[in-house]
Amino acid sequence: LSQLPGWSVRPDGSIVIATGNDDVLGVYTCTPYNSYGTAGESRPTRVLLKDPPAFTVRPKEEYFQEVGRELVIPCAAHGDPPPTVTWMKVGSTGKSGAQVDGNSSLVFRPLIKEQHGVWECTATNQVASVSTTTSVHVLGTSPHAVTNVSVLPLLLAANISWEPGFDGGYFQRFSVWYTPLVKHPPRAHHDWVSLSVPVGSQHLLVENLQPDMNYQFSVLAQNKLGSGPFSQIVTSAPRGFPVTTVPPEPPAMTMRIFLSPPQALSANETVRGVLLQWEPPAQFSVALSGYALELRQDKGSWEVLDRSIPSTKTQVLVPGLIKDAFYEFRLVAFAGSYISDPSNTVNVSTAGMEVYPSRTQLPELLPQPVLAGVIGGICFLSVAIIFSTMAACIMNHRRATRIQKRRQGRSCRLGA
Repeated sequence: LSQLPGWSVRPDGSIVIATGNDDVLGVYTCTPYNSYGTAGESRPTRVLLKDPPAFTVRPKEEYFQEVGRELVIPCAAHGDPPPTVTWMKVGSTGKSGAQVDGNSSLVFRPLIKEQHGVWECTATNQVASVSTTTSVHVLGTSPHAVTNVSVLPLLLAANISWEPGFDGGYFQRFSVWYTPLVKHPPRAHHDWVSLSVPVGSQHLLVENLQPDMNYQFSVLAQNKLGSGPFSQIVTSAPRGFPVTTVPPEPPAMTMRIFLSPPQALSANETVRGVLLQWEPPAQFSVALSGYALELRQDKGSWEVLDRSIPSTKTQVLVPGLIKDAFYEFRLVAFAGSYISDPSNTVNVSTAGMEVYPSRTQLPELLPQPVLAGVIGGICFLSVAIIFSTMAACIMNHRRATRIQKRRQGRSCRLGA
């Protein structure tokens, strides 16, 4: 064994082989002995080399598909012995409704909102198990519930913060709902109070609360398709004034907040979409909370494309642009409830560009109900003009006929 690199014998008689290769193949026996001799060899054992699973086809990092459509995600692996490929949704214990076909691909037919999330493909044989993950984004749905709701008790107030869930492919807004917990409420069901959250914010200060009383808080997300589920309910009690102290007087002067817009916004075309880059604001007197990206198409109205860009980022990739269109982008910074002026505007033409599906659908130029109303109005106006023209022609013809008859009558009287 000393002539084989990486081979060694433990005190208990076991052989340790550091690297498995063709030298390992063969039949082995073990012979124990001491000063009195040996009782003979052990039964022979055969060593075979097997290959752990290795992926031949990996799923992409992300998939975007409309709800109700079909989505197929490939995943394949080889090994010796051949591995078994399985799929599961990360963090889910119930039935997902997805199927696995004969090629080990994950099939959603049709895709539903509950299948949104991270999916894991695992290849397993007798040697080892390997896995890879992919994210499935279901577009065209109401928002998903927000997560990590936390409540910071303050003096007669509470600061509510959360992490947004997936927006379903549309811009989403948030509202905070709260209600006091009373042992004997005046009515059988106490009412919840809702407060709208400013655009781009992921926290809200709820004021004018009763001291040392428990309140329940929850956050609701909404987009143009409707409301998502309420978040988990968090219970907290705001602090009251200390008994031995006097409430502090409000400051005589208010601090002025400086927040200049982001600088040097630029756009560059890449193989995956348009890469926007910028410099942070030159002046800000409070810590930045993040950025919001705004867009408009073909000189239309401005829409918020992404309002949750972290303050540490100075670039963002925008896929999913429509071919042969003209876009304008601008950026605003926000710090808490303060929002800066827009940055400089950059123009992007997608003539000849490849298009890629995006996390958030781009705003349409005109909603379908409005477009239908415009087309209907144009058709009605056209029909009205045609009828008016026909009526005018008929009236002119009748008047010409009456004039001609009058002239003929006069000619007859003169002849007589």
